[in-house]
Formats: sequence, C-alpha cells, structure tokens
Amino acid sequence: MGASLSNTADNGSAPTTGVTGLGDMPESCVALVFMYLTPPEICNLARLNRAFRGAASSDAVWESKLPLNYQHMLDLLPHWRYDGLSNKCIFALLSRPVSFDNDNKEVWLDRVSGRICMSISSKAMSITSSEDRRHWNWFQTDESRFQVVAYCQQVWWFEVSGTVNFPFPPDIYTLTFRIHIGKFLKRLGRRVSNFEHTHGWDLGPVRFELSTSDGQHAVSERLLHDIEQDDPKGNVKRGCWIEFKVGEFIVSRSDPVTEVKFSMKQIDCTHSKGGLCVDSVSITPSNVRRCRKKGSFYK
Repeated sequence: MGASLSNTADNGSAPTTGVTGLGDMPESCVALVFMYLTPPEICNLARLNRAFRGAASSDAVWESKLPLNYQHMLDLLPHWRYDGLSNKCIFALLSRPVSFDNDNKEVWLDRVSGRICMSISSKAMSITSSEDRRHWNWFQTDESRFQVVAYCQQVWWFEVSGTVNFPFPPDIYTLTFRIHIGKFLKRLGRRVSNFEHTHGWDLGPVRFELSTSDGQHAVSERLLHDIEQDDPKGNVKRGCWIEFKVGEFIVSRSDPVTEVKFSMKQIDCTHSKGGLCVDSVSITPSNVRRCRKKGSFYK
C-alpha cells in the first residue's frame, strides 16, 4: 500500500519496476471516474499526479457537471466573457452570480452539485404603497447580496409580490422569502437592531404563496411575531435574517419556460403593521445546503 501511494506524487518520475500505482491509470479511465464525483472532489484529486490533473481538465468531465441548458445562463453574459473557454472554466464562471433584469436578479450554479440557484431582489418585486416614503423606504446594506433592502415603516395593506420566468432544469425547487423583523444599523462599529416601529405582526398571520405556469400552488401562513423569541434550540432569531419557506414546486422539463409567481401579504386592514425589512426571494434545489459565506449561497 505504501509503495503504491508513493507513486501518486506528481514528480514526473517513472514508477518503480513491477509496482503499479495511481499514476499508471489511463487518463481516460480517471475521467470516467471523475464523472461520478463532485467538482470540489475533482479539484482536490487533480493534485495527485499528471493523469489526474489531465482528467480534471477534460471537457467531457465538466460537461457532465453543467446543467443541460447552461447556454441560457451564458446568454445572459456578453460573448467575450465565455468565448473560447473550456467547460471547466465555464463551470467556474457560472458558479459566480450572473445578473439579469437590470441587476435585480441573479442566477448561479451550486459549486458542489452544479444545480441552478436564483435570488430575486425586493427591487424586482411589486410592493403596495412603496412609492410613499411614509410607508416604505429603501436603505443600503452589505447584508444583502443586492446591497439594498426594502423597509416597511407602517402600512395597513401589506403586500409584496413578484414573478420570474426562467428555463429551470428538471428538479424540485424550494422558494423562500428572506426578511428581518426590525431595522438594523451600525453604531460604534457594532450591529444594532431597532424595533421601535415593529408592531402589528402578532395580530394576524402573513400569507406566503407561490404558483407556477403549469398549475402548481403552495400556501403557508406564519405569525411573524413568533420569531421575536428564541427558538427551542436556543438559537436567537430576534434581530437576525430569517428565511421563510413558502413551498416547493417541481420542474419536469425546461421547455416551455417555467413562470413562478410568489407573494407575501397581510391585508387585514383592521390594524396597521410595520418595522419589517424585505431583502429577497430565493429559488434553490430543495436539498442544496444553504450557506451565507461569501462566494456560496449568499455573497
């Protein structure tokens, strides 16, 4: 075993006579194995020897990691960004956010699975009374991947909705709203939450809803004031960004393009409500692990 592993070093020397190691594997065989591995695993193994490094650059290997309709994502970019690139470089390019719709929407490939994820800014949504600064305003923050969030000061009719049309590859997707109870700011270098205007969310549930062009529909209702207390596991939710799952939808084919409509509303006009930030909506494959680290799910 030790003799075999010693031959995996990428030193260019011939293996010991009569001993076969990983370095003797044909590059084509290694490429076939790589098709069953994740991109991070491929990149790690590429450091073992020349055969592995060559297989890790194979167009056939990286073609298997790209979604079938990845060309649609490339079409969102100028041609000079991807002309002449290998499939490995195309995967690396598309694993970073690709902006569209006036930079209010982003789509990218999950770096582990190669599956499509999307985020939609509140700027791309329809918000009732958003033109009236007494009810809604916008503020800049690096806590949003779009650098801006909508803040509800006080309204009687609360409704945020949006639509996206995209040729999602076949998969099961989850749609979530990213919101924050209260407003936040930095004071003396520290992040501070302000709940001065937070009110009304304990008097009625918020209705989350999604529907698709092929007739799928999901609805959920939540009392937002519930998140103002610590959850049973001791995780502090008050003053943090929360993702509210609206539901799931299934895409069985990319053609025709899937239209997804989504909304969150609390339209009981018997009381006012306010003190809520709306950042974005995310659409991701249902079993893709979420990560807020820079360069992963969120910037």
